[in-house]
Amino acid sequence: MNGYKIIRLLDKPEIKEQAAQWFHERWGIPVESYLESMENCLTGSKAVPQWYVAMEDSDIIGGLGVIENDFHDRKDLAPNVCAVYTDEDKRCSGIAGALLKYACADMKAYGIDTLYLVTDHSSFYERYGWKFLCMVQGDGEPDMTRMYIHRG
Repeated sequence: MNGYKIIRLLDKPEIKEQAAQWFHERWGIPVESYLESMENCLTGSKAVPQWYVAMEDSDIIGGLGVIENDFHDRKDLAPNVCAVYTDEDKRCSGIAGALLKYACADMKAYGIDTLYLVTDHSSFYERYGWKFLCMVQGDGEPDMTRMYIHRG
């Protein structure tokens, strides 16, 4: 599997701080926000939120989360895949696709077979079975952004 392993935070809670810091450095969202969501993942009894990372040895090289709402006005379109990121030097090797596939399968095991995702990308997610659904208004954003759906 190309030297990396996909890990659910639930299965390796000791990486919570490392994961929160990694996501914070990629997206600029306060580390405390990630820690709070990850703590809810680890202590809650619900399917959402969940967090996933791709690890190469002890380094996180990619990741994503599943949260109720990824900061947009369509609260009815939930849950949302969020914070999808692969480190630049690891891109084009299938890591994001593997993370998406893993998260969709994991959510399906919880009985959730429809996921949503907001993005500025216009063709990336289609190759992984996502379909454009509509435009949504991001919280505090001047422009509309694309919403995708994945049915599983």
